[in-house]
Amino acid sequence: MTESLSATQARRIALAAQGFTRARPASVAARHVHRVMDRLGVLQIDSVNVFARSHYLPLFSRLGDYDPALLDRVFLSRTTHYVEYLAHEATFIPIADWPLWRFRMEDFRRRWADEDSWLSRNARTVAWVQDELRSRGPLRPADLRADAPRERGTWWDWDEVKLALEHLWRTGDVAVSGRKGFERTYALAEQVIPDPIRSQEVSRADAILELTRRAARSSGVATQSDLADYYRIRDRATIARSIAALVDEGELIPVQVRGWERGGRPLPAWRHRDAVLPRRVDAAALLTPFDPVVWFRERALRIFDLDYRIEIYVPAEKRRFGYYSLPVLVGDRIVARVDLKADRATSTLQVQSAWWEPHARPEDADAIAAELMLAAHWQGLEHVSVSGWGDATAEVHGALVRAGGSVGRHAHVREGAT
Repeated sequence: MTESLSATQARRIALAAQGFTRARPASVAARHVHRVMDRLGVLQIDSVNVFARSHYLPLFSRLGDYDPALLDRVFLSRTTHYVEYLAHEATFIPIADWPLWRFRMEDFRRRWADEDSWLSRNARTVAWVQDELRSRGPLRPADLRADAPRERGTWWDWDEVKLALEHLWRTGDVAVSGRKGFERTYALAEQVIPDPIRSQEVSRADAILELTRRAARSSGVATQSDLADYYRIRDRATIARSIAALVDEGELIPVQVRGWERGGRPLPAWRHRDAVLPRRVDAAALLTPFDPVVWFRERALRIFDLDYRIEIYVPAEKRRFGYYSLPVLVGDRIVARVDLKADRATSTLQVQSAWWEPHARPEDADAIAAELMLAAHWQGLEHVSVSGWGDATAEVHGALVRAGGSVGRHAHVREGAT
């Protein structure tokens, strides 16, 4: 018999699976970071730094005010438990998971085996890059650029050296050994991945089965497309077989979620056997666009009624919500989105726009104000200011005033707007 869930129950299960029913610790330590990673599986990396780089935000959303240097120590030290790979987009993953991604590495290798591929046409560049890493150890792209022999002309074009590193990273011959600032340092995989891990053989089918299992655990309740997107697995047939195997093992339980439909028919869905249905969710959080809770647009719309699109690449005059608007979670609802900017010169967190979502309630403004004040403190900013762009700005500003924060108003004019 297929279990039946309401849309609200499914939403709460999903949030519990992502760690939003756990109380934030009074003091954040490395063990809390590892615990979040155990739930998420991956932490997506992004370079946009208008407020805070994306990979710092999921920890803030779940743990509250923490020292960003802790993330650097946990993820970027030479003794780290984590490494970077394309496990969704570019993400941090547990270093022990490296063998699970060999099928993706081999997919890249096969794709580029043709003699007309970039990798084949630039074989000398690739060989030189590998030789340099082998003899010198971990290097930044800038190190290779500085030392490349110039007499060879266009063969040593900077873009080709950088592309060689990126290709070798995708095929697993090279690994990211750390970062200096935001610039990657590359090394041969054997210089980064311990031999016992690197030597493990995991078949494509077994890897996708394990990743489907993990996606289900991290999602709580999910459709096939949800499970496939979590690790960006395009092999639908193998995903389907993995789901069937996990159902046979009793790890996935078929469910029907009321309101989860396509073409008037219920969408097949599954609940992980360890998923918890909380009676309520008391969280409040700012979410990065690359948080697993909202990173899959189809799922965000289905679960939260959130039609979410990042507007970084949208011309300024055509943006509806702002350059880098963040969804705001209150309870088990996405209630608003706020476009934030850290103005370091004036030590101000600027709320450049604020918009209500359909499931907002009047009292949500106070929870949003509290999260904004916490975010300002987390980023070492002394003030919060609110523009007049967006239908939630007046209420958010009023809530900040009531909360006693150092708050002001600022003008925000969209470029190209009239």
